[in-house]
Amino acid sequence: MTPPDRLPGSEIPASRVGFGMSRPGRNSAGSATPEEPDNDNEEETLPPDAQVDLSKDRAETGIDDVFKALDEDLVGLAPVKKRIREIAALLLVDRARARFGLSTSRPNLHMNFTGSPGTGKTTVAMRMSDMLHRLGYLRRGHLVSVTRDDLVGQYVGHTAPKTKEVLKRAMGGVLFIDEAYYLYREDNERDYGQESIEILLQVMENQREDLVVILAGYKDKMDSFFAANPGMSSRIAHHIDFPDYTLDELNDIGKLMMRDEGYRFSEEAEKTFRDYLKRRKDQPRFANARSVRNAIERARLRHASRLMETDESVGKDQLVTLTPEDFLSSRVFAEGDGDGEK
Repeated sequence: MTPPDRLPGSEIPASRVGFGMSRPGRNSAGSATPEEPDNDNEEETLPPDAQVDLSKDRAETGIDDVFKALDEDLVGLAPVKKRIREIAALLLVDRARARFGLSTSRPNLHMNFTGSPGTGKTTVAMRMSDMLHRLGYLRRGHLVSVTRDDLVGQYVGHTAPKTKEVLKRAMGGVLFIDEAYYLYREDNERDYGQESIEILLQVMENQREDLVVILAGYKDKMDSFFAANPGMSSRIAHHIDFPDYTLDELNDIGKLMMRDEGYRFSEEAEKTFRDYLKRRKDQPRFANARSVRNAIERARLRHASRLMETDESVGKDQLVTLTPEDFLSSRVFAEGDGDGEK
């Protein structure tokens, strides 16, 4: 299930299994720190007729735990999960090639995530940082999530220090820039966003061994951003589109959220909730999993208010069960009212 939204500028640590390294095939599960590599224990180059067990290498990195967490965190998104597995496979093969002394330059890992709000982009970025750390491509494996306000200043000389401070915090991990297209404002020649972009471009090129940048936002707006900033587009290797959830997937997300919060639907409420999703999906400002969460939170408020108004004692079953009336009072069911989530 998608975790709650993070505050802009927040640093999100990944679980730390394995060991960071600066290039593929080295110290992936060793005991030396990335800052102080143990050169005496550096793995010797394998002879040409040697064999490597890729399945064993994969198991030792623990990346299957990342894939499992993704499946548990996020319903659907099969194309996204497939792409992540493909990236992991490439990096594992590069590690194996390095053990034979084959020339293996560090691949470009900067990414662009496009899709509607609430489709899991931040969650996938978190898991990506964890995976890259386990594979040895990031020495820390944390994620720093920011927006324009964290990078761009309001007066001359303010932007560069702000951007550089964010980059300093992100080094060794992933910098996730949500709604990245707001960095560029074509209609304002005095806007300072371009200065931030130029600093990002330089760091993305010159320090890509110690930082992965993931840009995120609506696809059409990101396409316009790249058209206006071709230098940024050329530095992005992976463009991953996050599709909107289907009605069945939204329903499954709701059930997972209910389970995690210790609630359940009555039989009729489950039908009402699905009807709610069907209506809400076609209304303005729908935000996929976020809208599902909002709907359940408001239903819980109505449920609590309903219980507090009764003079009778309540049991466990009543405390954990949402009924149709907890959803039907939403204005989503008001005929002709197309304004979302109350």
